[in-house]
Amino acid sequence: MKWCAVFLLVAVIVQRDQVFAKPGFDGIPELTLNSILYQHETHRDYHLQNGVEFVKKQIVKTSKLNRNIAKNAILFLGDGMSVPTLAATRVYIGGEEKSLSFEEFPYVAMSKTYCVDGQVADSACSATAYLTGVKANDGTIGVSAQVPRKHCTAGNNKAHHTHSIAQWAFNAGKSIGLVTTTRVTHASPSGVYAHIADRDWECNTDVKSANCDDEVVDDIAEQLVHGEVGKNLKVIFGGGRYNFINESTVDEQGNAGKRTDGKDLITEWINNHKPNEKRSYVWNKNGLLSLHPSANESVLGLFAPSHCEYNHKIDGISDTAPTLKEMTMKAIEILQTNPKGFFLFVEGGRIDHALHDTLAHIALEETAEFSRAIKVATQMLSTDDTLFVVTADHAHTLSFGGYPDRGSNIFGVASRGDDDHKPYLKLSFANGPSYVPRNSSQREDPTQDAAKLNDFDYLSPVTVPLEGETHGGDDVVIFATGPHAHLFSGSMEQHTIPHFMAYATCIGDGITHCNKSKGN
Repeated sequence: MKWCAVFLLVAVIVQRDQVFAKPGFDGIPELTLNSILYQHETHRDYHLQNGVEFVKKQIVKTSKLNRNIAKNAILFLGDGMSVPTLAATRVYIGGEEKSLSFEEFPYVAMSKTYCVDGQVADSACSATAYLTGVKANDGTIGVSAQVPRKHCTAGNNKAHHTHSIAQWAFNAGKSIGLVTTTRVTHASPSGVYAHIADRDWECNTDVKSANCDDEVVDDIAEQLVHGEVGKNLKVIFGGGRYNFINESTVDEQGNAGKRTDGKDLITEWINNHKPNEKRSYVWNKNGLLSLHPSANESVLGLFAPSHCEYNHKIDGISDTAPTLKEMTMKAIEILQTNPKGFFLFVEGGRIDHALHDTLAHIALEETAEFSRAIKVATQMLSTDDTLFVVTADHAHTLSFGGYPDRGSNIFGVASRGDDDHKPYLKLSFANGPSYVPRNSSQREDPTQDAAKLNDFDYLSPVTVPLEGETHGGDDVVIFATGPHAHLFSGSMEQHTIPHFMAYATCIGDGITHCNKSKGN
């Protein structure tokens, strides 16, 4: 009898997986399957015991506050990683009850993401907040709100510059680095090192296109190579090769550059080494993985002409492009050669891009890869001396709704409309490019081409037609573990994040654990 029950459960699981592969499925048999799979959860005692076990787990997590000095600090940024994105990704990786790696961290807070001049943040003003501790105007990076966006010369005034936690760490003798799946000159990573009035000025042609003088305004790529912080980065991993080479030059993959000033900033970066410092440039996965970490070596890795490929196109397939997990592992190996520790910024930047294009499946896979990168980092380092902080810069308009059955396909049908009795999907957006115009008074049936609902390139339904889906103004979550992670609690202003990290690592000019009386 016991073996019959086991056989039935296996058969149900296999059958459920087959059902999940049918995105147009109406959910009725699925309800029957779920009632068997989750039978144990129908009992009162299961949930009571589960609650008790969770309380015990939380007591252990918080019974002894970690007040060590953090030798290392890593800020993980899931660009656009809203709460609905987190919830949907849990289902995507295996079930509603699952957790992403960082959701196991003991301390959680909420971050307010607005800019000085806007209710809904972009990735530039938010990067300035969570990296430099100062809120700024939309579209500006590393400058205070006294600098209006697109002003040609205001960003050059050092009195308006804000300084990132990477600079604070470097001044304390730590190594610094950044990893991203976007261009390394994109808005979020630029917050580590740049000071500029427009996030779009990634190379000199962008500055000229804005009718500004590229000999007066240093573009973001130029600042990465020669700027006060950029030139001191020990690790730079991401995409964006074309912003570093001239339009008359082609990169290793045959792609032309964007610059028109004749500069080869990759070569300039290599030659801009300090005494006794070795600088290496890599452009593919093989080059990255073959690096042997050295205390006196810095590495620039540019793995794509523009943004890095989406993870589903490269993970386990590509010999050229590394995954975010692989870049993070190598960055930590290199940075931890410094006995004084390091600060590392890691961005899962393409979560945001997929959401802007209403590509929900890709967004969830990018979030899952972000979680994998964080998991490997926590396995390589100890929470005894490393502070891990995970957050997002802003939300998106992705909605996860309806009343779908437990365990059903996240990309499938939620239910049917009350008036038109047509199905609607669990995942949709408030606005975006995939709006379907009404040719009649009837709503379109999203399951007309049901076989495509699970495809990575399927565009989710939207309510309002826009060229690109917008950010959301909701708060985002902060997850933390390690020394002084308990400080991250409640509802916080986004610009306080680097101040708390500086407190834990005893860096910067503000109050720190090593100088608690400072600022009184």
